[in-house]
Amino acid sequence: MALSRVERLQVWLFKALTGLLFALFRFFSPRGSAALSGKRLPPVGHPLLLESATQLARKIRRKEVSSVEVVQAYIDRIQEVNPFLNAVIKDRFAAALQEAAQVDKLIEEETGGEDVLEDRLPFLGVPLSVKESFSLQGMPFATGLVSRRGVVATVDAPPVALLKRAGAIPMGVTNTSELCMWMESHNHLHGVTNNPYDLERIPGGSSGGEGSILGAAGAVIGVGSDIGGSIRMPCFFNGIFGHKTTPGVVSHDNQHPQFSGRQEEYVSTGPMCRYAEDLLPMLRIMAGPKASMLSLDAEVDLKKLRFFTIPHDGGSPFTSPVSRELIDAQRKVAERLEADLGVEVREVRLPELRYGFPIWDTYITLRDNDGKPPRPFAELMGDSGPPAWPLWELLKWLVGRSEHTMAAIGLALMERTHHSKPAPFIIQQKEKLQREVEELLGTDGVFLYPSHPRVAPRHHHPLFRPFDFVYTGIISILGLPVTQCPLGLGEEGLPLGVQVVAGRLQDHLSLAVALYLEKTFGGWREPGGKP
Repeated sequence: MALSRVERLQVWLFKALTGLLFALFRFFSPRGSAALSGKRLPPVGHPLLLESATQLARKIRRKEVSSVEVVQAYIDRIQEVNPFLNAVIKDRFAAALQEAAQVDKLIEEETGGEDVLEDRLPFLGVPLSVKESFSLQGMPFATGLVSRRGVVATVDAPPVALLKRAGAIPMGVTNTSELCMWMESHNHLHGVTNNPYDLERIPGGSSGGEGSILGAAGAVIGVGSDIGGSIRMPCFFNGIFGHKTTPGVVSHDNQHPQFSGRQEEYVSTGPMCRYAEDLLPMLRIMAGPKASMLSLDAEVDLKKLRFFTIPHDGGSPFTSPVSRELIDAQRKVAERLEADLGVEVREVRLPELRYGFPIWDTYITLRDNDGKPPRPFAELMGDSGPPAWPLWELLKWLVGRSEHTMAAIGLALMERTHHSKPAPFIIQQKEKLQREVEELLGTDGVFLYPSHPRVAPRHHHPLFRPFDFVYTGIISILGLPVTQCPLGLGEEGLPLGVQVVAGRLQDHLSLAVALYLEKTFGGWREPGGKP
């Protein structure tokens, strides 16, 4: 069914507004740093930086290497690359080294043997990076909002606490987009974060600082959150693995901003890492007592799974066409699955996907069961003070006086276009899509879907294509688990990748496919390395 006249007008208005905002941004904003133009990251020098967290933990338990050595190697790497990236906004290196020394002492005094340590403390002595929107005791907790400058976390968010309890050592916190609601990690408190593969491109958002430092080998495991693609886009743009967990499994308490309305049905917290073998043990820890909801210990025979591929959204007027490079990369995955496993990868088309943005935009603003709507973004921008006035902030921005980014101002402006009641047609399309996807996947199916229409864009260019995030956002609204997998480097030396989507609570299926894809396509590649 074609878009109605009103819907076509809404599309035109959205595109006109975003085009105007982008033009204003290009005209009034300062140019990028000439000092970084053409620069590349230093190559990875220390061999410990090229091992998974699982392997590092094993070596630490066996006293083949000390935790202090591992932590110091990562401190050195962060200090080497962060001036290029601006990914880590506050470190805790001194405390991390003290905790590493305590780990080494614990191992020396342990009498129960390696197996006891592995069972109790599976990531003992391994460095961890944390997205700054998660509460990490003693660290900044501002989420890029200038008015929250000086806010320091007093407790640990549950997933962070569980990873620390498993022996991981936090190294610091990483940059986000303003209030975690944009696909570029840029704010007026901590600045712009860069992509390690091309410093003039974005690392994604809102977990862009995590993606950037992981892709640069400045971290081995990290923590992210995702309601529209905030784990998956950074993982895609930075060539690493990430998992958006089935909603309701991993706690998202003690994050900022807090979720409201029905947003808790769509948000997920999950692991981000360079090596696929770390995904499942991280998820098992982060899920805590709810890990039993998932079949993480089940053996997965890939030859018995049903595979599908969806090459694009069917031509939505809101999104850019998927690039030929990414379509070809996804096709090669399907071909290798068929050749290696003897399975059939069936191409399917779901017409409702072309309504992905209106579906996401409608459901993210639905009222909760008590009839209470989500907290308006303008209120979040005002934090504990009065709500922001987006038109006034836009005028202030034009003269360099606003504390908010153009992306945040634009979102607050667009929020004013929402209807008081959701369109019945959009609700129908979402419900139909939900039924079709659940019937397609069952408990033994996975499908491949593009992560984004194109590889990592240049800085601020998403302002002109603000709805391309819906390739990840629609999966959030469907409440499905999905693993983002790298597929090597493309023509411009930038990471390629694909989403692997499974049925609700079938996270173990997409995680198993991730292991296969890492082995087949090489997984994470060092920035500046071979395609």
